[in-house]
Amino acid sequence: MSKLGQIGAKLHRGEVSYDFIGHRKFWFSLSAVLVIISLAGLFTRGLALGIEFRGGVEYDAAVKVTDSTVDDFTNAVKATNAKGLGDPVVTTINNNKVRVQTKPLAQADVGNVRAAIAKEAGIPAEQVTSQQIGASWGKQIADKAILALIVFLVAVFAVIWLYFREAKASMAAIIALIHDVTITVGVYALVGFDVTPATVIGVLTILGYSLYDTVVVFDKVRENTRGITGSNRYTYSDATNLAVNQTVVRSINTTVTALLPVGAILVVGTVVLGTGPLKDLSLALFVGIAVGAYSSIFIAPSLLAVFKEREPGMKALNKRVSAKKAQTAAAATAAPVAVATAGAGAAARSAVQDTPRKADRATGTAPTPSTRPMKATAAGRPQPTRKPRSKRGK
Repeated sequence: MSKLGQIGAKLHRGEVSYDFIGHRKFWFSLSAVLVIISLAGLFTRGLALGIEFRGGVEYDAAVKVTDSTVDDFTNAVKATNAKGLGDPVVTTINNNKVRVQTKPLAQADVGNVRAAIAKEAGIPAEQVTSQQIGASWGKQIADKAILALIVFLVAVFAVIWLYFREAKASMAAIIALIHDVTITVGVYALVGFDVTPATVIGVLTILGYSLYDTVVVFDKVRENTRGITGSNRYTYSDATNLAVNQTVVRSINTTVTALLPVGAILVVGTVVLGTGPLKDLSLALFVGIAVGAYSSIFIAPSLLAVFKEREPGMKALNKRVSAKKAQTAAAATAAPVAVATAGAGAAARSAVQDTPRKADRATGTAPTPSTRPMKATAAGRPQPTRKPRSKRGK
């Protein structure tokens, strides 16, 4: 068995553990900081919406990419002075293609920009492909994405409620999902990657992944807390913490296994391809899987424990467990005192018995034989002395 497997076995048996629930204030504070940073980046920098959401014109041209390709095509497009052009977005794809994205343009300006791109690339204008995406179509895509997210969250709440028969579990899972989405979107705002339909697909995918991990932990919590109010061994938080420790190795294994290929796709999509759906999809998956595993271990179970500990039955259970722990601690403290007292008494009796013997050794006299107290008879009279066998009958 590997070392990680041995640790997992010890965690499952409860031989070693980390107090995830006891340190929940620290993890809540860390999540609050991450969410604040994400929201700050979202409101200050905003999302770099792809052309599919904001509308515009996209041009593709075959060209040998050099270090100055982006600057050359940017200057060439700006030189057209097209109305409402703004700052064009120029990206390279591999080493043989350039992509230029602009804001929505008039039909005449679309042709002028195409001609400028073709001139800079040294190819005929007919070889420059272009497609126009209206702003209304982009708005429809955005509205559908938001609607899909809302439907997903409602469905998640209902399914978890039906499965666990516990609304508090649904609330904890939904809060963890919102936490994951907020941080993922904040990373997109801070990094500056374009938000495309592939990004939306990635976000919905990581929500499912995070939910799956959370359900596994909650299922173990339900197993550990079944009939817990009828005993006084563990509180709900103790049982929840045990469940997290029993599943943490599995969560780490599945998360690392999922992050390795997604990380490879992210590197290829960013470094090699430069742009495209792979880059947009892989970043959402990579950040979402990592944050989802974190929330499934540190956030969702702690929220569930906080919600459940407020119930009257759990409060009574906490009092019983606390009383039992105090009683056990008092007994453990009294036991060494009793042993010490008994040892001191035995030592004192031994010293009293050894005192005459030490005096005899000091004076050189024979030791005084110890006398046992005679047992008095019922009448208190001395008993006749028994004669030897040889003198009997005389």
